[in-house]
Amino acid sequence: MASQDKIKKLIDLRAEAKLGGGEKRIASQHKKGKYTARERIDMLLDEGSFEEFDMFMTHRCTNFGMEDTKFLGDGVVTGQGTIDGRLVFVFSQDFTVFGGSLSETFAQKICKVMDMAMKVGAPLIGINDSGGARIQEGVTALAGYAEIFERNILASGVIPQISAIFGPCAGGAVYSPALTDFIMMTEEKSYMFVTGPKVVKTVTGETISVEDLGGANMHASKSGVSHFKLEDEEEGIMLTRKLLSYLPANNLEEPPLVECTDPIDRMEDVLNEIIPDNPNMPYDMKDVIHSIVDDQEFLEVHRHYAKNIIVGFARMGGMSVGVVANQPNFLAGVLDIESSRKAARFIRFCDCFNIPIVTLVDVPGFLPGSGQEFGGIITHGAKLMFAYGEATVPKVTITLRKSYGGAHDVMSSKQLRGDLNYAWPSAEIAVMGAKGAIEVLHGRKLSELNDEEAAKFIEEQEKEYNEKFANPYNAASYGYIDDVIEPRNTRFRVIRGLQSLQTKKQVNPPKKHSNIPL
Repeated sequence: MASQDKIKKLIDLRAEAKLGGGEKRIASQHKKGKYTARERIDMLLDEGSFEEFDMFMTHRCTNFGMEDTKFLGDGVVTGQGTIDGRLVFVFSQDFTVFGGSLSETFAQKICKVMDMAMKVGAPLIGINDSGGARIQEGVTALAGYAEIFERNILASGVIPQISAIFGPCAGGAVYSPALTDFIMMTEEKSYMFVTGPKVVKTVTGETISVEDLGGANMHASKSGVSHFKLEDEEEGIMLTRKLLSYLPANNLEEPPLVECTDPIDRMEDVLNEIIPDNPNMPYDMKDVIHSIVDDQEFLEVHRHYAKNIIVGFARMGGMSVGVVANQPNFLAGVLDIESSRKAARFIRFCDCFNIPIVTLVDVPGFLPGSGQEFGGIITHGAKLMFAYGEATVPKVTITLRKSYGGAHDVMSSKQLRGDLNYAWPSAEIAVMGAKGAIEVLHGRKLSELNDEEAAKFIEEQEKEYNEKFANPYNAASYGYIDDVIEPRNTRFRVIRGLQSLQTKKQVNPPKKHSNIPL
């Protein structure tokens, strides 16, 4: 064969591979409002940067007549490229080929890019749109999933791993995204569940829709499986690029430092007035966050789940930071099972990837009740404490108002190795609120008084208690608060603190790994 013919054959084979399952199936994908695997990669990566691997791989299955139907690439597009000039590795499942089902070779392709990402220390992005394991291949498909899972586990905490669910993701397939750092799902187009509605109906008798069982809304608000709920794939692509801008390429690098045009000494007078005079009145903690971060930009994670705590990424003085903040606007900012899990996972991610943690505290305590106790609030609350105590990244904590009881300890207190702990003049740091404290301290005396006398006595005692504890100065007298700051200066003090902590070095005791209370 002449060299020109060989080149033509290569060009023809490339064109064939790029068609995936063919024009008809591509049209069907578009009709569903979904992009193809290659279109998604083109949107995600910098123009012209994609380098594809294993375009010519095909499956090896000879069962059920499979040997008669083969597609180049075998249902997944893999390779490397750049996002904002930074190297990333990517795989994108192709629903037009056997419904995106996973075969032995499909898994090998994914494992190859995962191995390369680990070898060079670059983020991995997986785009999921698959009908699950290829039934015709049986145990080799299951082995392929397990090979992927093992790599997800070993890559955890070494390189950032992001999963975009842009279609079905069911059965064993859900566990690879579950092992990654962030999951995003598109409304009405994607779903995740271990067993589908038909199996649920057969086994339990329960009738439930695909959307209610495993849709984006459910996983974003109820289960917490999904960190981001997307209107469409375009939003998911933009969000992935944005998310990566806050993250280092791997655990041995620092997060990107960008030029900061927002003055670090910018005063926010509104913060001096934001705390209501009535300690039981709520306010929106997001107003505080937007006021102190660079350019009011905050990328919230898990926005629809456990709204009593806020987590997300921002920049302060051009530095990436992870923000953790109680939200008085929802359940009074109380800590419960869901919020403890949500914040603990986020803190551990930041610690893995050298991202400083800024904590804004206004917490009345842990949520009481049998539901919480039966659900294991002790164990789940301990996760949050463990995450803060284990973290060695710079930690700056600002107490805005309430910080009561065990919740005070949990929220990045000085004793959990908080580096800089500031408080606003409105901070209240105590074992409990005034009313509860008086009832405990003077219970016997109160029982001896009539209603009028008791009310007067409580009022007097509450005043005395508040003078002692409804301010930050008692804690400051012990050095548990490093400084009491004027609210409008918060941005400046936090950034200065973070700058001074850039050379922080702290190492945990040698161990194989910790045994976090799961």
